[in-house]
Amino acid sequence: MAKTSSKSSPGDREDLGRLGAFIRSQRRLAELSQRELAKLTDLSDPYVSQLERGLHEPSVRVLKSLARALDVQAETLLSYVGIGGDTSGSAPGVAEAINADPDLTDAQKAALLEVYRSFLS
Repeated sequence: MAKTSSKSSPGDREDLGRLGAFIRSQRRLAELSQRELAKLTDLSDPYVSQLERGLHEPSVRVLKSLARALDVQAETLLSYVGIGGDTSGSAPGVAEAINADPDLTDAQKAALLEVYRSFLS
């Protein structure tokens, strides 16, 4: 009898790939190396690398730790793996929208975030 797993469906791999790309983008915007992010989150360097490549589905604890280190809302990361992240029509925050825009370069995202945050202070 063939054993099937819902964790290995192509959609899940795509979601993990998008999560990994988002984590990598946020890490670069924060000007952190993988090693620095690993230290901030109490994770190993190889595990952070594997997360960024979409090879592992992180636990809620890991996602919350990454969110704190990257200064993003935990719900944003949780939504990539289908946990939490109420999507009942609530608009994402400005910073999350800027960071999620695939048409912006990391430098453009950083510049927009800097301008946006200057208006808040």
